[in-house]
Amino acid sequence: MRYWLMKSEPSEYSIDDLVRDGSTPWFGVRNYQARNFMRDQMKVGDRVLFYHSSCADPGIAGLAEVSVAAYPDASQFDADSDYFDPKATPEIPRWFNVEVRLVKRTRLMPLKELRSYAELATMRILQRGNRLSITPVDPAEYAFILKKL
Repeated sequence: MRYWLMKSEPSEYSIDDLVRDGSTPWFGVRNYQARNFMRDQMKVGDRVLFYHSSCADPGIAGLAEVSVAAYPDASQFDADSDYFDPKATPEIPRWFNVEVRLVKRTRLMPLKELRSYAELATMRILQRGNRLSITPVDPAEYAFILKKL
C-alpha cells in the first residue's frame, strides 16, 4: 500500500463535495509527473490525504482512498471541457485519472501546522517549489499525520 497527498481547490471540488458524493474521479490533472503517479503507481486501496489548496486556509481536510485504478480521463476528449487536449485520442490517451472514495472528513490541518512538525520536514508538499497536485507521502509521515488529526 502507498500513501498520497492529492490537492484540490475547494472552489472546484472540496471535502464537502466528497462527503456528499462518497467518491469521485480525480480528473483534469495535466502534469505528466502527477499523471504518471496515477497511471503507474496508484493502486486500489492506497490511502490519500485530501488537501485543500489555493484557498484562504490550505491544508489537509480529510482522508480518502483510491477506489478505482487509473483509466483514461474522458475530459481530454471533450472539446467543451477546460481539460480538452486536441493531441489525445481514444486509441492513444495522454491523460489518466483514478477514482477516490471518502474515508472520513477530518479537522483541517493547516499548512502552517504541517510546517511546524520536525517529523514532516522532508514531506514533499513542504518543499520549496513543489507545485504538484499529487505527491507521494512517506508511510511514517502518513502515520504521524493520522495521530495529529
